[in-house]
Amino acid sequence: MMNSAVYPPNANGANTFGNVPGYEGIAAGGGGYLPPPMPLEPVAPPQPGPNPNEWTIPTLSEDSAREAFKSFVSSHCCYSESPVNDGVITNMEPFNTYRYRLETFTESRQTEWATKPYEGEQADFYTATAPRPWEVQTTSPGLFTDHKEEIRVPYTSSIKDCTDCHSSGTKPCEDCHGDGHKQCWECSGAGSKNDERCSRCDATGKERCSNCDSHGTIDCETCKGKKQLLSYINLKVEWTNNVEDHVVQQNSGLQVDDLRSVSGKELFKNSQYLIYPLFGFPNPAISEASERMIKDHQAKYAQNARILQQRQTVELIPITKVNYKWKSDSHVYFVYGNEQKVNADNYPATCCCVIL
Repeated sequence: MMNSAVYPPNANGANTFGNVPGYEGIAAGGGGYLPPPMPLEPVAPPQPGPNPNEWTIPTLSEDSAREAFKSFVSSHCCYSESPVNDGVITNMEPFNTYRYRLETFTESRQTEWATKPYEGEQADFYTATAPRPWEVQTTSPGLFTDHKEEIRVPYTSSIKDCTDCHSSGTKPCEDCHGDGHKQCWECSGAGSKNDERCSRCDATGKERCSNCDSHGTIDCETCKGKKQLLSYINLKVEWTNNVEDHVVQQNSGLQVDDLRSVSGKELFKNSQYLIYPLFGFPNPAISEASERMIKDHQAKYAQNARILQQRQTVELIPITKVNYKWKSDSHVYFVYGNEQKVNADNYPATCCCVIL
């Protein structure tokens, strides 16, 4: 249980981080996000990508488009299969588009005072110099994987009496107000009901309090009945994969949000400590997005965290706009991504289903 009101006292009896060597100047009760331990260092730019002439996606066949459409319709209980079976494809338009993805994998550290019920742990406060936040050893997850970890900073632990229960380990039961018994709900405390003796409370008007087992007290929630607390500096370490995408405008009518759930043909991938923008990319919009996003990420995340790795990826996402006729009317659906997902927002044959 966290309790920011318990600190090792200083010479004046106050509570502060300043008592812990290496933690001077860190605000008590929070600590804030700490700056990274070292400045960023530039690295060599990435090698040129593959030959642009090889960056093609095979054209979607009518059979594949129809199979994807059929699978989509069968997954909707209220969709009739008539447009799939009887519809005639009149035209298929490719709108393959580029997606640039930037990932910046960071580590941030935050400190706070914390307490837990004392269970015999060693009180090591002042037995040695406490490691500073960025000196504490951690086990990082795999690159580009979100993870959180909390670590008790060595040489900051001390034993304190629990002030919530005055070191008794117990507190009065709120249900019975410390009496051990509560008013009988059957007879409302009268001892009788309808001029007959109340059998539930044996005519006493009271019944045992189940919350405290008639003891009138319960274990203190803060110290869990231990009477003492272990107070220490808690280090919160968070690894975060900060991901941002840019999809080149493709003018097909398909919303960009639909593309977030699909993959494309990977054209280029580069991963290193700090990456450089993709200059000279065949599509200028990708080069512009790369330069802007890398600059933004390094300015944004390097201030309060440590950048461990960056990765940039370019994918070519297949998008096919399928025009078809059904019952003399024209309709449209989209097949997109390697997964051949389908979007048919205006499906022409739906009904109302009631699931019992």
